[in-house]
Amino acid sequence: TLSGGQRQRAALGRALLVERPILLLDDTLSAVDTETENKILSELARRAQRQTTILITHRLAGASLADRILVMDHGKIIEQGTEAELLAKNGAYAEMHRHQRLRAALEKRESVPATAEQREAVS
Repeated sequence: TLSGGQRQRAALGRALLVERPILLLDDTLSAVDTETENKILSELARRAQRQTTILITHRLAGASLADRILVMDHGKIIEQGTEAELLAKNGAYAEMHRHQRLRAALEKRESVPATAEQREAVS
């Protein structure tokens, strides 16, 4: 009866209960909202000094924290480096980064209540 995001948070909570030398997370943040994602990423960043974390993700907010990013396409590594290096290459990672930033900006804009002028313009 749990939502996808609730199931992901419960599974992640279980994984984080015990500190292990390596933590492997496969698309763990796909069904959580941005605020929850930021809280989870903050905790993972805090643990980064003591634990190797491998994060498989389509959402690049988590990738930006990585020491090294591997970009894969059809099972092959097509780019690798730090976020700054990949953005400078202006390749696949940079394109995904632009798309996700645009999507986030649009979502944020849609969630902001319309001003009185905007409501009048629509009616």
